[in-house]
Amino acid sequence: MKEHKQIKDWGLGLKGPTIIAGPCSAETPEQIEQICIEMKENNVIPSMFRAGIWKPRTRPGSFEGIGEEGLKWMEIVRHHLNIPITVEVGNAAHAEIALRNNVDVVWVGARTTVNPFAVQEIADALRGTDIPVMVKNPMNPDLDLWIGALERFHAVGLTKLAAIHRGFSDAYDKRYRNKPNWSMPMHLKRVWTGMEVINDPSHIVGKRDGILEISQKAMNFGLDGLMIETHHDPDKAWSDAKQQVTPARLKEILDAIEFKRPLESEQPSERLNDLRRAVDHMDDQLLDILQERFAVIDQIGAHKREHHLSVFQSDRWKEVMESRTQKGVAKNLSEKFMKELLYCIHEESVKRQEKQLRAADTVKK
Repeated sequence: MKEHKQIKDWGLGLKGPTIIAGPCSAETPEQIEQICIEMKENNVIPSMFRAGIWKPRTRPGSFEGIGEEGLKWMEIVRHHLNIPITVEVGNAAHAEIALRNNVDVVWVGARTTVNPFAVQEIADALRGTDIPVMVKNPMNPDLDLWIGALERFHAVGLTKLAAIHRGFSDAYDKRYRNKPNWSMPMHLKRVWTGMEVINDPSHIVGKRDGILEISQKAMNFGLDGLMIETHHDPDKAWSDAKQQVTPARLKEILDAIEFKRPLESEQPSERLNDLRRAVDHMDDQLLDILQERFAVIDQIGAHKREHHLSVFQSDRWKEVMESRTQKGVAKNLSEKFMKELLYCIHEESVKRQEKQLRAADTVKK
């Protein structure tokens, strides 16, 4: 059998968008083969083939993965598609089994990322290898927890690292299975320069109809690839049936996406530089205005201290929120943005005034 393709410098410069596809769970060798056949028939060969071997389930009794036997079926993928294989590992034993079965890339799931002890055990099991590792974001929107998991692998000498953005649990948002919270993967890329982030629209949406929309947003936000769950007969899948697509649909989705070129890969035009300089100038003006505003806030705080008034005035706060939000919307700013902006400004204002009151109390004592 010919040697399958290798990933070069994972986490240090992927070339073009990375597409990872395959079933939520490996079920049978016939299932794996049929998916590969239909991928070839539809001319949609992903960068990597994913398959769940061990499945962390919320409650016992659900299908928890086929186990090590399924790793033997991955040779079917190498025979038909000649691409790397990636599986999820949830503990050190999984990692060791994956290494024994020549898995090319492993990923750590969201449920594992939240547990530093489990992450460290997996990292220790992989120490001394150069296997690429992808880390999904934790279930809750905790950037430090996500970065910390990546750092644990880096600390044992693993440098071929990437992140997977699969959204965050939110009991109140019914639009998504996992709320995307797009600022989190962008913050990760800002904090860890050069870190690739693969988007997982299947787990964000939780149903196949919204995968194209989320995939396009991920590309618009400058993420580096997609992990899309793909099954030859999704409705009969043993797990996550609603969010898997057929290879034919995967082809349609990828053909419909407008992939963006990262600016880091090319020299910005003079026009873009001019626009950026204009934004820099306006940012300076915004900071000057904020400085002046908080200077007035400090005077208000001094007045409240002198006249023994409480910092928070609910009627005034309500009036400010409603009137400023309306003015912002009238100027084509979103209501959500206006409210978040005003909350931030108000929080800083309250902190400054409360600090003055504490200082006055200290003087009295």
